[in-house]
Amino acid sequence: MSLTSPQSKQEQAAQNDPELKFWVATHRVYGIGPARFNQLLRHFGSVERAWSAPFSELLASGIGQENARSLIEVRDHTDPSHDMETLRNLGINAVRLHSAAYPRMLSEIYDPPPVLYFKGTLQPVEDDAVAVVGSRRCTAYGREMARRISSGLAQSGVAVFSGLARGIDGVAHRATLDAGGRTIAVVGGGLDSIYPAEHAALADEIVQHGGALVSEYPVGVRPKPEHFPRRNRVISGLTVGVVVVEATRKSGAMLTVKWALEQDREVFAVPGSALSDNSEGPNWLIQQGAKLTTSHMDVLDELQIEAVQRPETAKDAKQEPTQGKLGVDSLARKNNGTDIEFRVHRHLVDAGVPCHVDEVSRSLSIPVAEIASALTVLALEARVTEVGPMTFVAK
Repeated sequence: MSLTSPQSKQEQAAQNDPELKFWVATHRVYGIGPARFNQLLRHFGSVERAWSAPFSELLASGIGQENARSLIEVRDHTDPSHDMETLRNLGINAVRLHSAAYPRMLSEIYDPPPVLYFKGTLQPVEDDAVAVVGSRRCTAYGREMARRISSGLAQSGVAVFSGLARGIDGVAHRATLDAGGRTIAVVGGGLDSIYPAEHAALADEIVQHGGALVSEYPVGVRPKPEHFPRRNRVISGLTVGVVVVEATRKSGAMLTVKWALEQDREVFAVPGSALSDNSEGPNWLIQQGAKLTTSHMDVLDELQIEAVQRPETAKDAKQEPTQGKLGVDSLARKNNGTDIEFRVHRHLVDAGVPCHVDEVSRSLSIPVAEIASALTVLALEARVTEVGPMTFVAK
């Protein structure tokens, strides 16, 4: 099946849905969200009727005076057909709740977005979909684990969802693309602008390779801090499970877990150093019963998804240079992760004897948490061996 066929079906469905333009126009009214949309539907039977209703009838629907006035003000200056034309000119599609094109899993959560905007290909039914989320300020260990898990899921035919943020999100999207997989980014603002700006090229690549950019926010809405907690419920709502790679206890990734649990999704957590604040969240989740996850196979086994590696992907993996296998990419170099690992390994080689992590930290003047993360990556690469509690020797 062509990667573009689901998109074409949704475009056709939008053209044959006379109600959609009124949903899109009403969605622009500040204060009318999922609950108010439901009130309008119960009272009027359709959003089209609500759009043209007098003030008295809008009040009778129960949406409140302020929201009723806002709706009338917006409709006095809005042409719903023009709004749809604007979306088309921007390459943005819209799909409304209760339509056949709306993602089934998202429609089942407590408060699904009334309107979903997307660029690219958004499947109405996507059972094998997993979110990979984590810290914006991730360590070298976190980047490597996100890369391995996302790449493995992609090679097994699983769509990888994340939030296009710096750190773990960006690594998850990039690793999925590099593995030839399909990835979907859910953002916290209108799709007419990408945040962060440095991920604009990544966003374009996601769309070009059969994925999608998704938002519940109309065109013109800029990303705000209060948008991202709500955005996270969409990430978990579109997937069957959420993998947390690195996160502090109070972070956006942990809010995604909160939504996932409320939506009856599976939660996976990658263990990390007890000395690292970034692993505090996943380690706590494991204590609470989340699935301890060290590879994509843990996710596939728990979700009962059969691992299927595409022949071309397997061939590419055999030919992949060592640098690529170890996740040594420009992002890692930019954040000095590989430099720290080199210095730690060189210190152990020069020492010639087992060294405790505290000793390495003092000698190199690098925080213990970063040393511990570097040693974890070096151990995964079989370049060091742990010979005692937090004590390592170079191979």
